[in-house]
Amino acid sequence: MPLMQIVITLVIVGFLLWLVNRFIPMQSNISSILNGLVVIVVVLWLLNVFGIFHLHALSHYHVRR
Repeated sequence: MPLMQIVITLVIVGFLLWLVNRFIPMQSNISSILNGLVVIVVVLWLLNVFGIFHLHALSHYHVRR
């Protein structure tokens, strides 16, 4: 994945998180949990993109209709 695409994705995720924090009224506890969850998901995604941490175990699960 090109570095520019990673940077653009991070900017979009950050902007969306800012929009949610700014314009959706939430308790501070819920906002903190949401921010922490987004940071954890982004860090795991970055580790997967750079090949440091592989999420192969998650690719074996399929949702059936």
